[in-house]
Amino acid sequence: MKLALAGAGAFGRKHLDAIANIDGADVVSVVGRTAAATREVAAEYGIDHWSTDLADTLAIADIDAVILATPTQMHAAQAIACMNAGKHVQVEIPLADSLADAQAVLAKQADTGLVAMVGHTRRFNPSHQWIRNKIAAGEFTIQHMDVQTFFFRRTNTNALGQPRSWTDHLLWHHAAHTIDLFAYQTGEEVVAAHVMEGPRHPDLGIAMDMSIQLKTSGGAILSLSLSFNNDGPFGTFFRYIGDTGTYIARYDDLITGRDEVIDVADVAVSMNGIELQDREFIAAISEGREPNSSVRQVMGCYRTLHALEQQLLA
Repeated sequence: MKLALAGAGAFGRKHLDAIANIDGADVVSVVGRTAAATREVAAEYGIDHWSTDLADTLAIADIDAVILATPTQMHAAQAIACMNAGKHVQVEIPLADSLADAQAVLAKQADTGLVAMVGHTRRFNPSHQWIRNKIAAGEFTIQHMDVQTFFFRRTNTNALGQPRSWTDHLLWHHAAHTIDLFAYQTGEEVVAAHVMEGPRHPDLGIAMDMSIQLKTSGGAILSLSLSFNNDGPFGTFFRYIGDTGTYIARYDDLITGRDEVIDVADVAVSMNGIELQDREFIAAISEGREPNSSVRQVMGCYRTLHALEQQLLA
């Protein structure tokens, strides 16, 4: 399968590293914002074709699918362009920064029948898969998820500490991970949602701190705190409080509430959530089926994000 990657930054490299571990998948084109940086990434990963224009890559007939790791504001339009060109597409989280744009992508997928998947990586991390397996076996029911998403982003830089060409967002990007995971793990509809935000950054124009509370139809609750002001430790910490135990997940690691390490190495073929996400995308295309984390499956998350945004604008 021949793939293209759009977005040659920090997260794009994660996908290139992941795909290198997947038999039968080959990245043949990379698209970036600037010529020098894109050429450098192409040379580093042995990719013959590179461009600063997605249209150049979409014109290559034998490319089967595209992974978009571009700025949030481009996701919806680029996903639609990929499907218009007959390419399957995986869009990094978030699918869009508005409900209308997310719905437009869903409509295009329904019209074309192509595989359209969103990079909701938490669905694929072995730590969260272990919890899901326990829920499916009837051995654990979520009562409360308490989640902290903490970064130190007082300047507009990416995960590599390099200047960003776009502005990140606590609600539409970072909260999307947890809101989708909460509904996915409980298997229930979100019926109540509340949000508060702290002061907005004078230059970036975004809230630097946020608190979100959700409740499902079955009574499970979510408490989510997010910050770009936190001076370490960084990342997202998920505490699952249930009827038979407490579990704490951080990326691909999992411990009990009593700090006992849980071995999740046998949950999947890799310990890398991005690799597992990309494997699902490629498998869904090969097998002609809907992938886990398809655009259709994650739309509930974007409806919740929209409702929360409306509260903030009121």
